[in-house]
Amino acid sequence: MQTISATTLKTLLDEGTVHLLDVRTSEELDEAAIAGALHIPLHELPARHAELPRDKPIAVLCHHGVRSETAARFLDKAGFADAMSVMGGIDAYALDVDPALPRY
Repeated sequence: MQTISATTLKTLLDEGTVHLLDVRTSEELDEAAIAGALHIPLHELPARHAELPRDKPIAVLCHHGVRSETAARFLDKAGFADAMSVMGGIDAYALDVDPALPRY
């Protein structure tokens, strides 16, 4: 499993070379979200991982990085070779990339 920074995520999203998976709860998603992310809460991922595309690497996002690391490890075991966790989660993204994004 790989980890990437919030700034690297921004670059990959701008290049269109990664899919973004948000594993936070729906309530958290209502607080702050990155446009275009696929939302599958962590607890639903085992039942729904077949919905994920396999044509690009998958960057996994949560609030601070703990759930995204769990999800990326799960995806690795499920055969997704290029799953990566975003260190610091959406909080780091708000701090380092998009200060207009609400923090909670």
